[in-house]
Amino acid sequence: MTAGVSLPLAAIGEDGLHLRTCPLCEAMCGLEIHVENGRVAHIRGNRNDVWSRGHICPKGASLAALHDDPDRIRRPMIKVAGQWREVDWDTAFRRCTELLAPVIQQYGIGAVSSYIGNPSAHTFSLGRYIGVLLGLSGIPTSYSSGTVDQWPKNLTSHLMYGGWWSFPVPDIEHTDLLVVMGANPAASQGSVLSAPDVMGAIARIRQRGKVIVIDPVRTATAAKADEWLAITPGTDAALLLGVVHTLFAEGLVTLGHTEPYVDGVQTVGAIAAQWAPERVAAATGIDAERIRELARELSGTERAVVYGRIGTCNQEFGSLASWLVDVVNILTGHFDTRGGSMFPQAAAWSLTVQPQPGLEGGKPEFGRWRTRVRGAKEVLGQAPVSCLAEEIATPGEGQVRALITVAGNPVLSTPAGHKLGEALAGLDAMICIDNALNETTRHAHVILPGLSPFEQPHHDDLLLNNAVNSFANYSPPVFAPEDPDRPEEWEIMIRLTGLCTGTPAEDVDVTAIDDGWFDYLCFTQGLDGAEIRTHYEKGGPERILDLTLRTGPFGDRYGENPGGITLEQLKAQPNGINFGPMQSRLTDVVSTPEGKVRLAPQYLIDDLPRLAERLRRDPADLVLVSRRHLRSCNSWLHNVPALMKGKDRCTLLVHPADADANGVADGDIVTVTSAGGSIEVPVEITDAIKPGVVSMPHGWGHGVPGTQLSVANASPGVNTNVLSPPDFLDEPSGNGALNGIPVTVTRSARG
Repeated sequence: MTAGVSLPLAAIGEDGLHLRTCPLCEAMCGLEIHVENGRVAHIRGNRNDVWSRGHICPKGASLAALHDDPDRIRRPMIKVAGQWREVDWDTAFRRCTELLAPVIQQYGIGAVSSYIGNPSAHTFSLGRYIGVLLGLSGIPTSYSSGTVDQWPKNLTSHLMYGGWWSFPVPDIEHTDLLVVMGANPAASQGSVLSAPDVMGAIARIRQRGKVIVIDPVRTATAAKADEWLAITPGTDAALLLGVVHTLFAEGLVTLGHTEPYVDGVQTVGAIAAQWAPERVAAATGIDAERIRELARELSGTERAVVYGRIGTCNQEFGSLASWLVDVVNILTGHFDTRGGSMFPQAAAWSLTVQPQPGLEGGKPEFGRWRTRVRGAKEVLGQAPVSCLAEEIATPGEGQVRALITVAGNPVLSTPAGHKLGEALAGLDAMICIDNALNETTRHAHVILPGLSPFEQPHHDDLLLNNAVNSFANYSPPVFAPEDPDRPEEWEIMIRLTGLCTGTPAEDVDVTAIDDGWFDYLCFTQGLDGAEIRTHYEKGGPERILDLTLRTGPFGDRYGENPGGITLEQLKAQPNGINFGPMQSRLTDVVSTPEGKVRLAPQYLIDDLPRLAERLRRDPADLVLVSRRHLRSCNSWLHNVPALMKGKDRCTLLVHPADADANGVADGDIVTVTSAGGSIEVPVEITDAIKPGVVSMPHGWGHGVPGTQLSVANASPGVNTNVLSPPDFLDEPSGNGALNGIPVTVTRSARG
């Protein structure tokens, strides 16, 4: 289809052209789905999409394989005498009741926990109904992928701005100097940065300015940058303190229009005085003068921004690094301004971003409860996910005896996941909402499958809070569900919630709970739910989407703002509606009691002595960092044949000098050992990595008995999280440190 030409759109289930937003990552690319003879014939980028303008990656082009995957679970499954059996939905829900009700009756709801995986943020139902399970079930302690991902950013945003999802993102469409720390958009697109074709944006920045990548690996992004600074893993915060020191020492601090709204500048200056570039240069591996020059470049460029992501979060100083990224942007006048770091404005507000009760305004009140075994403190309502295995495996009062997982594979994606796999086998009840019989769900007693991406509508929820443009785009399903009588994922969530509160899953009044949930959401917007419900014939996630659109910044608020957007109007625009780029909105976002940005939260300052001790630590001979690949998405997509083609990607990257020192050659099988465990993996020797650093990809380790992943199991790789010690954490946030792990590498006996 040529740009500007619109073909007629087919109805659900019919041959012809269907338009859809890809649900796999934050790029949110618009797709053309061409259906012939009841099957997807091909997928292309939609050039008329108001957001992505035709951009597409290999993952989006292969989306049909997820729908057609013969290994995908399509009917509920229960385990009988150790064997899986397909059953109808009524039987599956009755089995959930038979398993979970006795646990709650004997041990109480405290014996039940849950794990929420990343895909829940990408699905139409789950993203809008996770809050029902977490908020209404009574389950006291839940775990999620958040504490091996972005929890330091949640923490620092909560403390600085008063909103735990108030993330400023780089305005990459207008900046002239982009400094990328610990991110690889060439593989992951944006991360906590929703933008189409990030690498295209980076190419345009280079045409008019400069791109610097700070990373221990010369990633595909670093290879396309103007400069690669090879930093020692875990020292990003020290480097940024050296930059802040220079800004104050050379009189380069300028806050611009944000000055009246920022507290704590003098405190940060006093702290930074102790962190001269010479103090941090040896530990970071970056020359002191280069650190000073970086500060000068940032302050001297009218439109510049620092962007830090997964590598700055998943390390032992993730909170300090996340905080200091924002501090540098603020002190250089590149905050809340075009080309700098700005707050997006979502067209539809996300349920996830609602303030947590008791933590409104950015209160630093954490440790409100602690885990039973390790005594790990709660931060923003969660404890480190690495605690889950010990909470299941350790007998005693409060032992976790039942687990509900939602769209997650923590056995492969969390620290010491292999230990979690061992623990899951001992549960009295394990219920999984999932489409795959994978390394985690193989331990379940019941699997309740969701819909394929093509069998459900789509409108991004949480990701719009990170988008460089305010836009909205609704996608209807491409196909009707294979089983027309099956419940949708939101109904499954409600039934399990009701089961946790004492009603058999098969008897739960789904409509009553759904209406109550909707009424609560209306209440958060100052509306009467009973009155607003009169606008709708039925409930479910589309009703919630209409509410969040209509009460969002561009909505009609049920007639109060004539001309505002509604879901009906959005559906009439299949290519989406773009409301424009980010705007200055600091005073609208900051919700601290004083109405100002807290530049120097004491809770974060208290962690600086730990960083100072890190500078005095003897360096390890080798440290491990993680990496990602364009054709992977954590542990997803390894069962897609087209994405698994080519050479083995599950290799250990080793610098030639380290290979010589350890007596290994390219292609050798080596044993990698940490305090957490050992794995065997083939070596790939490359100079695209800093000496003293080795790298493994995240999300592998397939091929275990009892899984149903024929393609993935043929190329299993190994699970790098075996090497992640469960207690190696960013202490302020509890986020797992998956980067900077000390390891040894020796040639395997079978090498």
